[in-house]
This record gives sequence, C-alpha cells and structure tokens, in this order.
Amino acid sequence: MQEKLRNFVIISHIDHGKSTLADRFLELTGTIEKRKMKDQVLDQMELEREKGITIKMQPVRMNYKGYVLNLIDTPGHVDFSYEVSRALAAVEGAVLLVDATKGVQAQTLANLALARKQGLVIIPCVNKIDSPLARTEEAAKELAGLLNVLENDVFRISAKEGTNVPLLLDAVLEKIPAPKGEAQGPFRALIFNSQYDTFRGIVAYVRVKDGELKSNEKVCFAQTGAQGNAKEVGYFLPEEVRKEELKTGEIGYVATGLKEAEDVRIGDTVAKTQNTVPLPGYLTPKPMVFVSLYPQDVDDYDALKAALVQLHLNDPSFTFDIEAKEALGRGFRCGFLGVLHSEIIAERIHREFAIELVISRPSVEFQVTTQKGMIFVKTPTEWPEGEKVLEVKEPCAKLEIIVPRSYFPKVSQLMVSLGAIPLEVNDVGQERLNATYEIPLRQIIADFYDTLKSVSQGMASMDYEVKGLKTGDLVKLEIWVAGENQDALSVIVPRKDAFREGKAIVEKLKESLPPQLFEVALQAVVEGRIIARETLKAQRRDVTAPLYGGDVTRKRKLLERQKKGKKELKSKGRVVIPSRVFLELFRS
Repeated sequence: MQEKLRNFVIISHIDHGKSTLADRFLELTGTIEKRKMKDQVLDQMELEREKGITIKMQPVRMNYKGYVLNLIDTPGHVDFSYEVSRALAAVEGAVLLVDATKGVQAQTLANLALARKQGLVIIPCVNKIDSPLARTEEAAKELAGLLNVLENDVFRISAKEGTNVPLLLDAVLEKIPAPKGEAQGPFRALIFNSQYDTFRGIVAYVRVKDGELKSNEKVCFAQTGAQGNAKEVGYFLPEEVRKEELKTGEIGYVATGLKEAEDVRIGDTVAKTQNTVPLPGYLTPKPMVFVSLYPQDVDDYDALKAALVQLHLNDPSFTFDIEAKEALGRGFRCGFLGVLHSEIIAERIHREFAIELVISRPSVEFQVTTQKGMIFVKTPTEWPEGEKVLEVKEPCAKLEIIVPRSYFPKVSQLMVSLGAIPLEVNDVGQERLNATYEIPLRQIIADFYDTLKSVSQGMASMDYEVKGLKTGDLVKLEIWVAGENQDALSVIVPRKDAFREGKAIVEKLKESLPPQLFEVALQAVVEGRIIARETLKAQRRDVTAPLYGGDVTRKRKLLERQKKGKKELKSKGRVVIPSRVFLELFRS
C-alpha cells in the first residue's frame, strides 16, 4: 500500500490557477462526480470564493490508476506562507505552477525556496496556455532556467480546458516518490492543521509518519502531554470520510474528543505512548503587523475571545493579548503576518461569529530606548510617556519586485518616495526585471500593494522578508478632542510626516464627529506641541424662536445667557466619541 501512495501540493503565485488545476484533478480521478463539480471546489470558505483566493490549505484524497494520491491545495499570497510551509512538511513533491500570461512572479520564487528547503521533488508546469495573451514558451524558458532543467521537462497545460492535465498527473505518479516510514513501528503522526467540532472536539489533520492508528485507540500529544481517544479517524474527499484506520504515509484526520484548544497544537506529534520520540515540528513565525480588535457592543467581549481561541486552533501564526482603552472598552491586541492576514481574520470573526468589530490601524513593533532602558512598542498606547526617547528602531524588510521593464521607472519613483534603498536589479527573461530594495516594514503594511499595482497597471508582483531593525526618526502623534487625549486615535509616524498625518486625522474627525452643544477643539499633538487643529462648531439652537416681537433687550438677554452656557460647557464639557467614528477613522 505504501508504495502506491503519492503525497503532493500545488504551489504558485496568487491567481496562477492552483484551485482550477485541483478541480481538473478531482474530475479526472472521479473523486467528485461531474454533476457535483463547481469552480474552486476545494475553496470551501465563502470568503475564499468571494475574493477568488485560497486562504486555508485543503487536503483531498484521490484514486488514480491503482495509486492513492493525497493532494494539498495551498494559498498563494505572501501573508499565508506559513500555511504553505506546513503543507510542504506533509508531502514528498510539489507541482510548481506558473501563469503563461505573467511568467515567474515574486511568490513563485518564495514558494520554490520553501519547497527546496523541504527537499521536495519539483514538477514545473506552465498554465493558461489557452489564453490569447499566453507567452507559453517564454514562461517555460524562465521556469526551466529557474530550476536548471530542460525546457522539454516543463509541462504546458490549460487547467481551465483540461489540456495535458492527464500527462501532468501521470508525471506525479512517476516522479514523486512514495512516502517513507516504518509501517511496523510505533505510531507517530505530524499535526499540520486542526479545527474545532462541537461534538467530536478538536479534529487534528495529520500526516502519518510511522505505524498505524485505529478508531477508539488511545492517543497522546508530545508537546502538551494531553491524552484522549481517537473517537474517529478518516480522510478527505474533500469532505471528511470515516475510516477504520490510518496507515503509514497517509494523510487524514483524527477526532480527539479534546475540548481545550491548548491541548492540541499544530506541529505537535500524535502518538500512542508518551515516551515516543517526537517528530520535528514547525517554527511558528513571529507576528509582524499588530492590530487592535474591539467589539462594537461591549457585551460581545467574551464572544470575541471565544472566536479568537477557535480561529487560533487552525491558524497559530496570529497572536492575541487582552488590552483595554477608555474609549473602546476591553478588546485584544492581535499580531498577524501581514495586513491581508489581519483582514481575513477580522472578516471571519464577523461572518462566522456575527460580531461587529472596531479595528485599529495596523502598526509594527518598534524598539524604543529611553534613559530608563529599552522597551518594545507594539501599539501607540505603549509609547513611553514623560521620558526622553533616545533612539527608535523599526523593522526593515528586503522587498523583491518583479516588474516589466516599461514600468520600472514608475516603480523606482514610488520606491524613492517611500524611502526605500535599492539593492540590486536582475533580469527575469527578456522583458522583466527583479528589483530588490530595503524598505521600512511600516511602508509595506500601509497600502503599498495597491499602490504598486496601480503604478504598474497590475503587472508587478512582490514578496518581502523582514531582515532586522534600523534606526528611524519616529514620534507618537496624539489626537486631542476638547482638551482630552484620545489614546485610541494615536499613531506612530515619521517626524517628517507628522503634520500631514495629523492634519488628515483632525479633518476626518471634524467630518465624522456629531455636533456638540459647545465648540470643540480637535488637535494633533507631537511631544506636547500642537501641530494641526480643526474646530467643530457648536450646534446652534434658536433660543429666540418662542418670542413674537416685543422688546429687543429680551432677545439679547436670551442670547447672552446661551453664550454664557456654551462657554461653561466648553470649559467643563466632555465629548463621548461613538464607536462608529472610530470605525470610520480606522477605515480611512
């Protein structure tokens, strides 16, 4: 049985056709009946279908020509590279897919590097050869040069039309080796994903490395020490299908019956006894982007906490810690691998748990040195107050951009405006360049991706890797409303951009705040100095409306009394900012 197993993934840059190719494999192998087929069948989340991208890896088992094939469909976006790396550790080979209309892209290189690190067999493939814009031979030449293979070794397919897909699947059988492992040895399996089920507890997605596991056998976990029973084992078609046992080399699931999230961790080893030697796990990546999540309704705090715990089960790459702000109540400071990662988690909380959120602006972690020592600052709230800041260091990234030569001047102008330092420029084929820069990470997590696509008319692609810390001239920009510091609106910005940022925030605040009975000063403050100001005019009420004619002095007295009252309100009044206003400001 083990010799007839093949475990593999499809990897590529985003939108190069991974999910469509997976659909054709499922059709070709008869795993899903043609009448039940739909586009992106392995993208089971509604969010994935709407955005047209894969967010979560999805395994599926197929039978083909006497072989059992375990395919894992993977995401293509840079923010989900940890998801890809976990899938790669569970297989022996990878189909590397490149779009014939776009050629090798930044994430193609990044995913290839991950696959090589795992020692996987790579099958190169050019997709979308049916497109009228296809540059098939040019893309094949690029891919062959990248892998140092002959151009004839690169498959040319159309996943949409099914052209040459059977030949590619035959190559999977021939080139990807059978999984290794001791079939008679003690049971060991690597957890590469997990999810929570109300009735069956935590369901672990596993790759069996040695031995076998049957339903109702005892299981234990090497890292956590937790113990339970395998209430159910099985595999994916792609829905879960119950089976009597899982054997060496197979990919499947184990319903553990355990209810506590900390008992089952991704990267842990499932075994039958505690003294089993654990398998090498995963190195959990360090979060790079920090966002605060608060429930719009303060009564939803516990529900938000439960939602984060459940989502963390199958995505341990994000972190969350409790924090509280006077204006917003209790919430969580969350760490993510990128901005899209944070947006996906927030959207899943909204859709799957029906919780309305207030989401802060994304920020990075700064290293701040004061006279008292060094601290790490993830949010503006943690910025040292009343202390002289001696030095601020911020994370910098190595950014790779693959762009057509004709758009390179515009991309260069963009990079100069963002303070990026050019490192090198290399050819990728005849018409494109691979430009490498050093750039502050805070510039990437803003709207850099959209801006890059705009200046290159969608033709540029990017990948980045955080390389270390670099000194920067950064300050905390505070927003004061009616003389009171609104810490939830504070941001950390370069000193040279403080006025522009502060002016934009107070102008937006003036538009968003509801009128008050008194005049409200909206101020942007840096290091105790006001650098920008807007004034929200007092709400007017015609106190003379009930009067019909009569002495003008009576009208004057009423107006004077109103003026005096507004003056007192201005000195004593306090503005309560609705959560809707925070929502509008953070979105902008």
